[in-house]
Amino acid sequence: MRNMRRGVLALALLALLPAAARAQSLADYDYTNLEFRGAGAALGYIWPTKVAATPVLSLRADLGYLGPGVRIVPSLSYWSSDFRRSELDRLATRIDALPALRQANVTLTGADLGPVRWRDLALDVDAQYVVTTPSGVLAYGGAGLGVHLLRGQGAAIQGTFVQDLLDSFAPAVTLLGGAEYRVGERLRVSGELRLTAMGDVQYAGIRLGGMIMAPGHRDTPAPPPAGGKP
Repeated sequence: MRNMRRGVLALALLALLPAAARAQSLADYDYTNLEFRGAGAALGYIWPTKVAATPVLSLRADLGYLGPGVRIVPSLSYWSSDFRRSELDRLATRIDALPALRQANVTLTGADLGPVRWRDLALDVDAQYVVTTPSGVLAYGGAGLGVHLLRGQGAAIQGTFVQDLLDSFAPAVTLLGGAEYRVGERLRVSGELRLTAMGDVQYAGIRLGGMIMAPGHRDTPAPPPAGGKP
């Protein structure tokens, strides 16, 4: 438990803006305000390398503030998309270079491999530095760490080493920014931009979603003051 808490603290500090880092001391950040505050969902769209642009669905939770302005938000996301033909051609070229295929005088093309679909289930933990604007909108920016479970599927590659190449766990880093607005007693809506790097795959994405706050937290969306409850 102690190691997990240290990991959460390290992640949150990644999201601090330079000015905030100068203004606050490490002693201001503790676990007093870390608690479940609400849950929601978001629908978005991503533009990855290697595969076609595709929708993404995510579920997320608000775990409150680790310190002044630093909110912790874990999420579970899923997307599925077809490999681009250029990537399949590239993969076929790599396979053609294998000695066994050269000796057998066999040549593959991307058309022989495709279509191939890639599915991604990701668990992310974001640290968001939140500020309240004069209009009441919460603006935030930050960073996240995640792990992605990737699975490849296609009739031509099913049960082959090619499918094994596409099935993997991959760590990822995300930079993010967004805005959140309260539209009801316990409902908030948000829009978010995300940039994710996952090995040799990168993608930009947008998300629009809502969050239903738990009882007792409907009137406390703002960051807590140093050393105090929100």
